[in-house]
Amino acid sequence: MPLDWLWGLVGGLMIGTAAAAFLLLNGRIMGASGLLGGILDGSRKGAARSEAVLFVSGLVGAPLVWHLLRGAAQTNLTSNIAVLIAAGLCVGFGTRLANGCTSGHGVCGMSRLSVRGIVATLLYLAAGAITVVIFRHVLGLV
Repeated sequence: MPLDWLWGLVGGLMIGTAAAAFLLLNGRIMGASGLLGGILDGSRKGAARSEAVLFVSGLVGAPLVWHLLRGAAQTNLTSNIAVLIAAGLCVGFGTRLANGCTSGHGVCGMSRLSVRGIVATLLYLAAGAITVVIFRHVLGLV
């Protein structure tokens, strides 16, 4: 029996633990887009900035370390660079539109039973499903 599901479970537990620790220790929501935005626009100062830089560095660094130790993860990514760029831009736009991302709304918002988080999560999951249907089955791009 393949154990691929185990990596998803471990990753989910790590994300949930990080979100709980961030909220319990700092009293703030672990929203990756908000942390990154605060770094880029300069609104995070002092210790809050250092904390955000460390957190975002971990988000970027952990997969890099994994890649060095275990090799590249198998994905179903497309090799069409234009589709990847368009997808990244759409995710960025959606994050700004929703005032948050999957970690802020999906992980932290839903676990706190936030109506706003639940609605945002349902909407971005629906948008993702519709996008896959259009790009894969209608346009044949992925």
